[in-house]
Amino acid sequence: MNIFIAGLSFKVNDADLANLFEEYGTISSARVITDRQTGRSKGYGFVEMDNEAAGEKAISELNGAEYDGRTISVSEARPKDGRPQQQRRDFRGNNNRGSGGYNRNRY
Repeated sequence: MNIFIAGLSFKVNDADLANLFEEYGTISSARVITDRQTGRSKGYGFVEMDNEAAGEKAISELNGAEYDGRTISVSEARPKDGRPQQQRRDFRGNNNRGSGGYNRNRY
């Protein structure tokens, strides 16, 4: 079972997250999501638990709980497939559609 945790303190790391959930059952992985450029926590993470019942118990007991001075939200993670994808921009700010002919030779 994949579990989503939001509202984490920026000081929480992967090991802290694993320790929080280990009392509910065996954990496959625990990961705090970080910003690629700064390496700073984004304040949310994911935990994978082997046992579905243990995961559901962890969700029910930890959702709304206070951890490291912050109230966390804990829920079953939803698949990424349902989200709309963001448009990617190239280094000039274009939406990967080309320059449209205006000042094309300028860059």
